[in-house]
Amino acid sequence: MDRIASRRAEIGGGITVDRVLPSRHRRMIGAWCFLDHAGPAVFTPGTGMRVGPHPHIGLQTFTWMIEGEVLHRDSLGNVQMIRPGQVNLMTAGRGIAHTEESAQGETALHAVQLWIALPAEASECPPAFDHYADLPVWDEQGCRFTLVAGDYRGHVAPTRIHSPLQGVDLLGMRDSVVDLALKPEFEYGLLLLEGEAGIDGETLRVNELAYLGLGRGAAALTLRKGSRAIVLGGEPFGEQILLWWNFVGHGKDAIARAWRDWEAGAARFGRVQGYDGPALVAPPLPWPGY
Repeated sequence: MDRIASRRAEIGGGITVDRVLPSRHRRMIGAWCFLDHAGPAVFTPGTGMRVGPHPHIGLQTFTWMIEGEVLHRDSLGNVQMIRPGQVNLMTAGRGIAHTEESAQGETALHAVQLWIALPAEASECPPAFDHYADLPVWDEQGCRFTLVAGDYRGHVAPTRIHSPLQGVDLLGMRDSVVDLALKPEFEYGLLLLEGEAGIDGETLRVNELAYLGLGRGAAALTLRKGSRAIVLGGEPFGEQILLWWNFVGHGKDAIARAWRDWEAGAARFGRVQGYDGPALVAPPLPWPGY
C-alpha cells in the first residue's frame, strides 16, 4: 500500500479543500483524475462556497454531497440544488461553463469533488448534465454503503460514465470490520474522510490516500462508528492526457484552443445565467509558443 498525502487549496469563497489527485506520486486512479475533499466546514450564512463561471473540456465533474447544499448553474441552462446523499455529474465534452455556490442561508459543507477523464472517443461529445437523487444504499457488515459509480456486489449505480469505474462511500454504523470486494483488473484507492480506520492492519490518516494498486480481490477495512471513507477504483486509463487549469486534453493543442476560446468569450462555452459575480480568468498557458 502506498500513502499519498493531500495538499491544501482554495476553491472560492474562502473554502479550503484537501487536494489528493493529481499528485506527483499518483496522477490517476482509473479515469478518476482529480480528487478534492471539501470540509467538513462550518461558516456563517452568506459565505461558504462561491465559484464563479469557469469552463471545462474533456472531462466529467462528479460531486458527491455529504453535508450542506450547493447550487449548480451551467451554460446549458441547468439550475440544480445538490443535497446530502446526491450526485451531480456534468459532462463537459467539447465545452461547458458552470458555477457553484452554497445555498442561501447554508452554514455547512462536506463534499467530495472528482473529475473523470473522458476517453478520446468521447472527449468532443456534446456537453450534458445529470442529477442523481437516488443511489443504491444498503447496510452490510456494520457499515452503510452508498454506491456512487459503477457496480458492487450486485448493485449498480445509475451514474452515466464512459470508462470502467467504481465509487463506494462507506459510513461506519458501529465499530466494524468490512471485507471489501475488489476487482483484480481495477486499481484502487481509499480515502478516509473523517474518523478512524485502518486497512490490512495499517492505520489510515484523514485526507491521506491509500493506494491499493492492481490485482487485488479483497481488502480488510476496519472502520470506527461514525467514520467515513470513499473507495475509488477503475481500469488503468490507457491514454495519455494533459490536465491544466480546468481542462483535460489529449494534447497541448486542444487545451490551448480551449484557453483561447474562453479568453475570447467564444460561443463554445456559452453563458451561465443567474450568477451574480465575475467569471474566472484563466492563467497564462505554461507552454511557450502556444
